[in-house]
Amino acid sequence: MTNRIHLTLMPLAAVVLMTGCAVARVDPPAPAVSTAQYKESAGWQHAAAASVPDNWWTLFNDPLLDDLQRQLVIGNENLRSSLSAVASARALYDASRSALWPTLSVGAGATRSDSPSSNNSDRSSKPVNSLNLTTTASWEIDLWGRLSGARTSAQASFQASADDLAAVRLSAQALLVQTYLSLRTADAQLSVLARSVAAYQQSLGLTQVRYEGGVAARTDVLQAQTQLKSAQAQSADLTAQRAQLEHAIAVLLGRPPASLTLERQASLPPVPEVPQMLPATLLQRRPDIAAAQQRVAAAYAQIGVTDAAFFPDLTLSASAGFRGASLSNLFSAPNLLWSLGPTLTQAILDGGQRRLASVQATAGADQATSAYRQTVLTALQEVEDNLVLAQQLQQQAQLQGEALQAAQSNLDITLEQYRAGTVSYLNVVLAQTAALSSENNLLSVRNRQLAAVNQLLKNIAGRWQPM
Repeated sequence: MTNRIHLTLMPLAAVVLMTGCAVARVDPPAPAVSTAQYKESAGWQHAAAASVPDNWWTLFNDPLLDDLQRQLVIGNENLRSSLSAVASARALYDASRSALWPTLSVGAGATRSDSPSSNNSDRSSKPVNSLNLTTTASWEIDLWGRLSGARTSAQASFQASADDLAAVRLSAQALLVQTYLSLRTADAQLSVLARSVAAYQQSLGLTQVRYEGGVAARTDVLQAQTQLKSAQAQSADLTAQRAQLEHAIAVLLGRPPASLTLERQASLPPVPEVPQMLPATLLQRRPDIAAAQQRVAAAYAQIGVTDAAFFPDLTLSASAGFRGASLSNLFSAPNLLWSLGPTLTQAILDGGQRRLASVQATAGADQATSAYRQTVLTALQEVEDNLVLAQQLQQQAQLQGEALQAAQSNLDITLEQYRAGTVSYLNVVLAQTAALSSENNLLSVRNRQLAAVNQLLKNIAGRWQPM
């Protein structure tokens, strides 16, 4: 009996002695964000990694925007799709963890069979009944780290899916902010056009009076009519654009366009001030970078999984049960059966599949690493672009405001001169056109400022300060 036990355990002992040849662990490269710094910022400093902060859009100080953002999280269909992807990745991770534990199964069966005897003429044999009830347990010993490597890879993939969800959420929030700000800009421009149309109507009335009195020419009336109709046409076009922006907001919220109506507001929110210094490692909390880094970790863990296939698999199994001809005496000692022992399995010939799988895993890790580094470089470019854009637009807004003041002063003077009869109506048209253009340009610059700050907040995952 002792010799039999020794023979049974010899494969297990041999495998244990081979653990010194375990698969070497391949570590992923260090994160690239830790060495990043900004060119367009006045200074930079290190910061700890953090997740995307909640309610980052409150920097725009708009209660209606806050309410729309709350509706976005509930109704956006892209967020729901990403949430399902996270649930699927979590299920795969849980499955990889369960593979490390033993499995237990129970089976029961009943058969009735008959077979001919050695004498073909003799058919006196009777059918035989066979009943069995067995319990089987098996456990794959993770000597080479294949199962733990698969668990690590699945865990990293699950975390990458969660980061993808955060990235989709951040993108949807930033898109809602941008669409809402564009709608507010359209409202402000419509307000300017409404005031311009009212002024043009007054100018047309004045010109008609002067024409009827023989002071102004017919061309002055035609110019005033042309200017008025052009402004009304611009208002109609801008009204259509405003409706389309409102429809886009409704779809972002997961609602049909007909169910959403936003009141007009003639002013834009103030532009949040961009600090002179930004923490360089704010990029560490960007969810797209975090997802790319997790995919690198998953790919490198997969290298260990494929390399472990070159080593034998060891499985401990045990089974016990009863087998008999009738149910009445099935659970008796003579009908008891059991087995216990290890199983060692090693593929000898596989046509190079294991080697190719290892090459594929290594190439996948290199690809994931390059994708991660490219994601970091793209993130740096986005921050640099919006930093310089926000700075230049601030100066442009100041200059455009001064131009508007000059245009308004010129319009006031020209209107007085026209009433006095010292200039033609063409001068009035030119002055009014310049004033309207300057005011629209200022609104456009402010909209671009808000868009640049919004994109910059998205690029650094929501806040100027580290969490």
